[in-house]
Amino acid sequence: MSPDHPPGLDPDRLRALLDRERPGLVSGPLSGRLIEGGRSNLTYAVSDGTSRWVVRRPPLGHVLATAHDMKREHRVISALYPTDVPVPRPVLLCEDEEVLGAPFYVMEFVEGTPYRTAEQLAPLGAERTRGALLNLVDTLVGLHAVDPAEVGLGDFGRPEGFLDRQLRRWGKQLAASRDRELAGIDELHAALGRDLPRSPAPAVVHGDYRLDNVLIGDDDRIKAILDWEMSTLGDPLTDLGLLVMYSTPLGMPGSPVSTTAEAPGHPTPAELVERYAARSGRDVAAVSWYTAFAWFKLAVILEGIHYRYTLGQTVGRGFDRIGDLVPVFIEHGLTTLQEG
Repeated sequence: MSPDHPPGLDPDRLRALLDRERPGLVSGPLSGRLIEGGRSNLTYAVSDGTSRWVVRRPPLGHVLATAHDMKREHRVISALYPTDVPVPRPVLLCEDEEVLGAPFYVMEFVEGTPYRTAEQLAPLGAERTRGALLNLVDTLVGLHAVDPAEVGLGDFGRPEGFLDRQLRRWGKQLAASRDRELAGIDELHAALGRDLPRSPAPAVVHGDYRLDNVLIGDDDRIKAILDWEMSTLGDPLTDLGLLVMYSTPLGMPGSPVSTTAEAPGHPTPAELVERYAARSGRDVAAVSWYTAFAWFKLAVILEGIHYRYTLGQTVGRGFDRIGDLVPVFIEHGLTTLQEG
């Protein structure tokens, strides 16, 4: 494959489709490059020399249909684009697998930076970092303020029994990928199950809301929320709990799981929760449960990665250290519940 034709993307076939479906959009031969990929969906930047777009498709090879549902991602950004929630402009959904070998969608290219680590945030300085994180909270409040029915997402999920289903789902995930003793994880799972909060009215939930899933512009405003593959209708406080978890210092230098919490100026979890409560008017009294659930969920995800690593199915830097992180996440989860 040439650099302009990365695996999983055929620019000539893509151009033929765009010329047919969106005549006049493309003004020259297309070239593409992989922005990021792996086990998650593949993202390509595509250009005709003057304009740029982004293509999202499932990973190469066989995948579970539900985990990489392009139609779902395209539907949610199409519904949110006319609102104040910052998402890229959708261009086209293609469910014909003949074009690229899998369903995919095209959206506009948005200029901005995804900040993944405290080191990347450091050059912004304390004040701008603080502003960016507070913007992140305000943008989440805006997302959760959208009336799902008004934007055509009234049937986007099953909010009834959402937390119970989530807990069972992640319990099953754990059972499918454990081959070692993990002190405290069953205790954490059981404690979460005993104390399920009453969910507020359902909202559009992003499902993986954190700093590196948004693009921040030079003016420190959030230009676009990306990676909607986990989105659904459900309990909005699950997004807040996850954001709080990602804003908690892990105390593990060089951890393969990035949190930006150590960056100078980064607001504390308590400040983020306070901001969300003040701006949304929501009751956040049970935030400890949602944060503990986020620690549990990440512990299960990391254990799955560790399990695949032990089977020799995962190669790359940092995977050998993932297994050591799991007990840290379990401990944080238990502590958070006790404190709550």
